[in-house]
Amino acid sequence: LELAHPVDAVEFDTDQAKVALLRIPDRPGIAARLFGELATQTLNVDLIIQSIHEGNTNDIAFTMVKGNLARAEAVAEAIAPALRSNPTDTTQAEVMVDQRMAKISIAGAGMIGRPGVAAKMFSSLAAAGVNIQLISTSEVKVSCTVDVADCDRAIAVLCDAFEVTSSPMPQGDALGHRSVAPEVRGAALDTKQARVAIRHVPDKPGMAAKIFQLLATHGVSVDMIIQSQRCRLVKGQATRDIAFTVAQGDALTAKAVVEAAAAELGLGDVAVDEAIAKVSVVGTGMIYAPGVAARMFKALSEQGINLQMIATSEIKISCVVAETEGVKALRAVHNAFGLAGLERTVVPA
Repeated sequence: LELAHPVDAVEFDTDQAKVALLRIPDRPGIAARLFGELATQTLNVDLIIQSIHEGNTNDIAFTMVKGNLARAEAVAEAIAPALRSNPTDTTQAEVMVDQRMAKISIAGAGMIGRPGVAAKMFSSLAAAGVNIQLISTSEVKVSCTVDVADCDRAIAVLCDAFEVTSSPMPQGDALGHRSVAPEVRGAALDTKQARVAIRHVPDKPGMAAKIFQLLATHGVSVDMIIQSQRCRLVKGQATRDIAFTVAQGDALTAKAVVEAAAAELGLGDVAVDEAIAKVSVVGTGMIYAPGVAARMFKALSEQGINLQMIATSEIKISCVVAETEGVKALRAVHNAFGLAGLERTVVPA
């Protein structure tokens, strides 16, 4: 079954602000500590993105409604010393905020397993001169953050590109009553993925579009996509890292495609890791429930499981962990949310 239109809706949210912690030591328990404290303060977060970098540090960025920015920033600043290898080393867990941003998303069940949908989104934004700041994806949604001044232009170009004339109302009734659906209704483990990391991608409109269009042209379907928060200068050019996951059988093709274009596009090294697993939880009830991500991260932390990547949507949280810890991660998540059954559940590639 192939749906005629991969994208059913173009969504936007200008009531968004971002808090980012840069150069956090890469060890188990970091995300659990941070998001556990946010949950204790009843601060609900929207997007959560953890990206990978060279060395032993990661960046974590998360978004929330602008009205909660001051409290979220205060929590991040208060907990930052505890996240550092040395509490007085302010080069680690540096807190940055941004409230001049908007979230733009495309959504649709028809994009599952269809190469090129994300590339088309990125190409459309690039053609309109819209620079992408952060990227986070799930199987049925691709979300980007952009400068708030670019929001209207981004909406218009995406509606045109995907022939969307109206978007469905959000789930829940029109009176605004909150859903009573379970916070988490299921968990899944996928051990058939590989991660491709591209270093030093020039930070300018069109770069993500070119990369993912090349992959789509070669029939490579991409699952998770994360563009890093941290920006670094390489030979005077601002750059970011991009990481994405693909089926293991497509990993070498993806690496070869990107490497072949690296000189022309000005990309850095391309690395592949096939020894990963993706564990996810899903549930419509988490939209209104602060602390779901914190519970997941805590359960994984208590098992000593390090999180390599994090990507979220409103109803799904996915983490990449070492392949050897995949089954243990799934069991931990099942226990944390009281899900029935602890048997090994593997999502086919």
